[in-house]
Amino acid sequence: MRRWGLDYEQLRLVRPDLIMISMTMQGQTGLFHRQPGVGTHLQALVGIAHLTGWPGREPVGTPVPYPDFISPWYILVATMAALDYRRRTGKGLYIDVSQPETSLQFVAPALLDYAVNGTIQGRCGNEHAYAAPHGVYRCQGDDRWCAIAVFTDDEWRSFCHAIGSPAWTSESSFATFLSRKDNERELNELVEAWTLKHAAEDVASRLQAAGVPAAVVQNGQDLLEHDRQLDHRHHFWSLGHSEMGQHVTEVAPYRLSCTPGEPRWAAPCLGEQNHLVCTQVLGMSDEEFVELMAEGVFE
Repeated sequence: MRRWGLDYEQLRLVRPDLIMISMTMQGQTGLFHRQPGVGTHLQALVGIAHLTGWPGREPVGTPVPYPDFISPWYILVATMAALDYRRRTGKGLYIDVSQPETSLQFVAPALLDYAVNGTIQGRCGNEHAYAAPHGVYRCQGDDRWCAIAVFTDDEWRSFCHAIGSPAWTSESSFATFLSRKDNERELNELVEAWTLKHAAEDVASRLQAAGVPAAVVQNGQDLLEHDRQLDHRHHFWSLGHSEMGQHVTEVAPYRLSCTPGEPRWAAPCLGEQNHLVCTQVLGMSDEEFVELMAEGVFE
């Protein structure tokens, strides 16, 4: 940006109230400020990958560039502060955002554990420090699973009642949260022995009805064909595309009260809607469009 004459120091000479934001791998200063990378690298750099995976196995990280989803919220807050400053003073600001620094808050328990106790936290799979049982359990059928989370003693009692209160639920080894955590491996095996006898949808609906957090681990087919909520909101539409033919597409995840949610057409190919854009959006006449087309402007 500096080489192009577009850095903040040069632009502020033209527009003193300019607010400019830079969001980079590691900020604008420091030993590694010019080191390139993407969110996948960042999750390793900030320690997220170290905490993600199963005990005794290699770190796996998240399947998405997690820090990329965190940084914009900090930018939002910083921009609001800069706008308030400009409102009060008439001056602009430069905002330097380092993505690793925005992500550190989300590994704060690991940082605190080491700072206070000298403990280096490791990977714990699907376990949760404040819940048991807590995990994804195999269900009846091929590759069918249900996620279950029991945080409180009330939820535990509801869980036990929902699954028919088998004898093991009354054992002293599962009577309290601490005892359930101490015997978590055995507890997970017993829970899965029950879920394996039922369809994932039945497990989820039965536990939800009892007030226990649970949900089917849905795959692509589930989302497209069996998700009643998405179907009710008409989230997926079948559209005809000039190259692909009929295909399924998503509508926007929000609904506007004054406009329908139904998509008008499939995504156009390059140049396919030149006439529509030029005449209906840009206000050209048909004659102007034909002249430009004859001159090869759209080629």
